[in-house]
Amino acid sequence: MNNRFENKVAIVTGAAQGIGRRVAERLLGEGSRLVAVDRSELVHELQDERGQGGAVLTLTADLERFAECQRVVTQALERFGRLDILINNVGGTIWAKPFEHYAEAEIEAEVRRSLFPTLWCCRAALEPMLAQGSGAIVNVSSVATRGVNRVPYGAAKGGVNALTACLAFETAERGIRVNATAPGGTEAPPRRIPRNTAEPSAEEKVWYQQIVDQTVQSSLMKRYGSIDEQAGAILFLASDEASYITGVTLPVGGGDLG
Repeated sequence: MNNRFENKVAIVTGAAQGIGRRVAERLLGEGSRLVAVDRSELVHELQDERGQGGAVLTLTADLERFAECQRVVTQALERFGRLDILINNVGGTIWAKPFEHYAEAEIEAEVRRSLFPTLWCCRAALEPMLAQGSGAIVNVSSVATRGVNRVPYGAAKGGVNALTACLAFETAERGIRVNATAPGGTEAPPRRIPRNTAEPSAEEKVWYQQIVDQTVQSSLMKRYGSIDEQAGAILFLASDEASYITGVTLPVGGGDLG
């Protein structure tokens, strides 16, 4: 499977850390030409470390804004001439607490972070994919659509699931596949740039531990997954091996279906 993505052009969002970074590395290892995008300057490390010459374009962008998503797609096309794969990995819980403790602005911020980058990037990528009559989109959702202390995040990821299904209906006969993975708990190195820079209170630490406990309990395997276990599912759905699969949200949570 070392050449699954040879000569394919892929955009990976949220590529500076965690799952997105690993997906980007593995795409390059399997022959892809890559556009790696993140709001953090850390994304440029992919350019420096991989030594891939012209195979990597790294961009910083605020993908909560549609114009920025359009800019990314435009630059990808200018550099590589086509777009075969879009992997929407931006998102993640900013706060973890019972719903009654969320302020209005926090709810809006959670939805902007975990729904709109996927929505906007799908819209921006759709036109070139439709023009070439082919493309694969993989959205990264979450099993947290059924879970504790993350209602706004879960609602946003429920939107990602609906987007995935609806867009697949619209585009399947025009050569585009749209799928999603729903990661469960995932072991990853500490985030170098945290989503929430505030020091958690003792109460907030308890609420977060409730998430961890519920995540493990909901998994039939009673453990967190690895980054490579998440990346493998994403890459499968992006590859031609999944050519007869569309409109699916695949849970990757050790048996937790979300």
